[in-house]
Amino acid sequence: MIGADRLGVLVAAAGAGWEPAALAALEVPDVVVLKRCVDVPDLIASASTGQAAVALVAEDLPGLDADTVVQLLRHDVRTVSVGGEDLGRLGVVAGVAPGDLDSLAEAVRAAGAAAVVADPEPEQPLEPDPDSGEPGRIVALWGPAGAPGRTTIAVALAARIAAADQPVVLADLDPYGGAIAQHLGILDEVSGVLAGARLANAGELTPTGYARCRRQVAPRWQVLTGLPRPDRWIEVRDGVTEQLLQQAALGAHVLADIGFCLEDDAADFGRGPGRNRMTLGALAVAEEVLVVGSADAVGLSRLARGLVELRDAAPGVPVRVVVNRMRDSLGWGEKEITGMVEGFVRPIGVHVLPEDRAACDRAMLAGTAVGPEGALGRALDELAEAVVPTGLRPRRAARGRWPYRRPSPRSSPADR
Repeated sequence: MIGADRLGVLVAAAGAGWEPAALAALEVPDVVVLKRCVDVPDLIASASTGQAAVALVAEDLPGLDADTVVQLLRHDVRTVSVGGEDLGRLGVVAGVAPGDLDSLAEAVRAAGAAAVVADPEPEQPLEPDPDSGEPGRIVALWGPAGAPGRTTIAVALAARIAAADQPVVLADLDPYGGAIAQHLGILDEVSGVLAGARLANAGELTPTGYARCRRQVAPRWQVLTGLPRPDRWIEVRDGVTEQLLQQAALGAHVLADIGFCLEDDAADFGRGPGRNRMTLGALAVAEEVLVVGSADAVGLSRLARGLVELRDAAPGVPVRVVVNRMRDSLGWGEKEITGMVEGFVRPIGVHVLPEDRAACDRAMLAGTAVGPEGALGRALDELAEAVVPTGLRPRRAARGRWPYRRPSPRSSPADR
């Protein structure tokens, strides 16, 4: 930063032999080297002062990873490396060869002028669909605290919609710890939500840009992976969630798995949106909210309070209620549960799903959706048809096997 006519630079060379030549190359009127940092913690602490605009790092700097680059970006510091042509996957703006330090000053100037640093791009990005068809529905899946099974239901619905030959996008928008990627075996992936947030901040969230953020897990089924760590919610600025969902809905139905908290906490922070803006943003554009609660006494109590809170947070949005894990030992039946729900809200439907822990465990171990077999599978079939009417029953694979399997994990160091 320093001033309008001078660019502040931090250097973390890790004792590399090119450091003296690099310092000499940066002795230009519009660039000033603020500090030679000894390691990554020193670099991040120096960046927090707000004086620097660019960090010049060695390709083999111990501890240099995507998280380091993101932390520097939070302080408005862009990263340039000497060596390491493949460091772009970490979000590094530019790399300069050790033998080409004459161009270092220009690279630093260009980095300082860059509006954003792009998230690492996933391998084999998808291309936009030119014939993607009519816009789809945006359905938000919400539930109160207590893990009522929202993500398991979201994955099952997405699989059934895709099996009925309808394109669907499953978006993980839980700012407290989404688990869709883990459920489907998509491990160590670049976050689709964060990649989309970077594009939105730069005004580049076009169909082509959005296509680079999503992941294909099966025919007609795409996933927008969530935050790699809950503390990175701050990188999703106000309005980004709405843009992502509207872009996803241009050619597919969208199921948004959102967080449990509906409090508008923007006022609790000194600047920027609050943590729950991802959830509230999804509700703002949803055409329907699928509310998931547990059938036990504690779950029903939380569901009742949650329905009142949701009515205030998303007034006028149609609500469909799903009561999960129903079993005979609870002492009440579907009629009593439906009466309780209708005492708090006028839903467009109340669906009761029987408990089948074994089927859920098998799906989690296989990295896929709950299959069509059994009472739970049939109830999920009916729920999917109610949420996105297709007139088709999901296609079953040969020998009764569910057609979706865990994709092969692809390792990327970006979010470790």
